[in-house]
Amino acid sequence: MADIFDLFRKIAKKEPANREPVSWLIVGLGNTGKQYENTRHNAGFLALDRFAAAVGAKIDRAKFHSLAGEAEVDGRRVLLIKPQTLMNASGLAVQEAADFYRIPPENVLVLSDDISLPAGHLRVRRKGSAGGHNGLKDIIACLGSEDFPRIRIGIGAKPNPEYDLAAWVLSPFSETDRKRLEVAFPAVERGVRMILDGDIDGAMQVCNSVKPEESENA
Repeated sequence: MADIFDLFRKIAKKEPANREPVSWLIVGLGNTGKQYENTRHNAGFLALDRFAAAVGAKIDRAKFHSLAGEAEVDGRRVLLIKPQTLMNASGLAVQEAADFYRIPPENVLVLSDDISLPAGHLRVRRKGSAGGHNGLKDIIACLGSEDFPRIRIGIGAKPNPEYDLAAWVLSPFSETDRKRLEVAFPAVERGVRMILDGDIDGAMQVCNSVKPEESENA
């Protein structure tokens, strides 16, 4: 006879019949550790934290090589994850979560930093190459697809061509650049909601038009 406690555990793991399954995976990219909390490469983490706060979610469960949390967003059940791997191995966490919930690449939304954009500027992409971003490159490799949407968050270009790239992306934001990110985060939230709703053109219009520096002169 099966152990009664094993039976209880199996029952507890079953989800209520009326509960919507997780249909989207929202990924923020960054590096773990206090020394990286306010660095440029962690713009994805920062944006996801702000989104989680806006929808009343907590990203505090250790799961899928990530910190994870569930949220109800406009009637959809989504999983928010911050991979706890090295940035260059972010695909491991994304693949594990996507496989577990059977989420196709087109329902994996990634928030990442972008050195080709001024700080606080945003770009929405339906799909595409990694554009030199190692975290995105690993996600593409692990999912076997480039066909996932992403919101890229500008962190500013290197001060000069000779500046070491790794040193730049792992450097802390200046006060001005961090304020520009804060101005952009509400647009990230709106963009995420629109993408979940299938309105990626609307998300592009909202996010791609953000120019945080203009608010400084208003």
